[in-house]
Amino acid sequence: MNIHTGDASYIRKLNRGLILKNIIEHGMISRADLSKTIGLNKATISVQVADLLEENLIYETQQEHFSIGRRPIMLAINGKAGYVLGIDVDHQQIQFNVCDLTGRKVQGDTLLLQTDDYDEIVQLLINHIKEYEKKYSNCHFGMISAVIGIHGTVNNDESILFVPKYNWHHKNLKVDLEKEFEKIDIYIENNANLSSYAERVYHYHHSNNLLTIILTSGIGAGIMIDGKLHKGYHGYAGEMGHMIIVPNGYFCSCGNQGCWELYASEPTLVSQLSKQLNKPDLTHKDVLTMIVKQNPIIEDHMDQFIKYLSIGLNNIINLYNPESLILNSELLRLYPYAIKKIQNNLTSSMSNYHELTISELGSRACVMGACALAIQRFLEVPELIY
Repeated sequence: MNIHTGDASYIRKLNRGLILKNIIEHGMISRADLSKTIGLNKATISVQVADLLEENLIYETQQEHFSIGRRPIMLAINGKAGYVLGIDVDHQQIQFNVCDLTGRKVQGDTLLLQTDDYDEIVQLLINHIKEYEKKYSNCHFGMISAVIGIHGTVNNDESILFVPKYNWHHKNLKVDLEKEFEKIDIYIENNANLSSYAERVYHYHHSNNLLTIILTSGIGAGIMIDGKLHKGYHGYAGEMGHMIIVPNGYFCSCGNQGCWELYASEPTLVSQLSKQLNKPDLTHKDVLTMIVKQNPIIEDHMDQFIKYLSIGLNNIINLYNPESLILNSELLRLYPYAIKKIQNNLTSSMSNYHELTISELGSRACVMGACALAIQRFLEVPELIY
């Protein structure tokens, strides 16, 4: 964005965003402390605060304290003024998460799917969004927006190029949903991008260069560079699962051979164990139970899993030199010494990073990132820190 000197409306918008950002970050803050923190004079703060109070975006309260003297008037976000909806369209299930404007979760639901048909799933989304819209209509802003995470490639115009698990090609979910909703803003985003955004908002505030690797339904990566989501030319950056690590390896649905996700994703591990144990109905939960019980069969498979995972991570680290590298995997979270074993495989003097950790957000990361992104866009703040 070009900043033009003397553009008063732009400056007001910038100041407004900074004020809201600091109120969110502090939970509650006085006018005087806002002035000191942001560096704006008290008159400017007062004018902006008056506008925000009139819009019902913030409210005044008093913080408890035990010292003598008048308690200062504090400012806080009016969470009940409006609500946002985060949706994760995963294979075989859809997660819904409703948050108020403070980022507090007020409702969460999971819908199990019996179909891969695009039109049927669109109708299910419409029905559920309408239910949430009705339920949260009795507040100032109502249901403001829905951000939907897709486990596939999403164009910069928010249309969908390809969803491997559903075999969807060239779908425009945004347009199909917008036909049904006039008052709710609809946004479509890649699930790994939303997960990476959630990690920064909720846990890694300090990290401007952060990568999240999702291993749960394939492999995808959310990339943040200089504090901003990195999407690439078309919007497809982060499809790390289709990086070739084994020449002439297993055939992948993407058209290549030897893709990383065929060797180091959770579905791959479950599939391999299912074949070895001759148990076609083996579930993710069964594998987790084997890990907890330290079954020797799972130990061998986990060693292979970590070996191939480390190969891909080594490539990513050398490409991006991340400050924080977050692995989103329930299997790794329950596997003893997983991080240590991975680090032992990253022996190259060129593999430089600051921290390698396992996500605490897990399967909630996508919907939490979706809600946070919806709030940031609605409040027009430069960044969120919870």
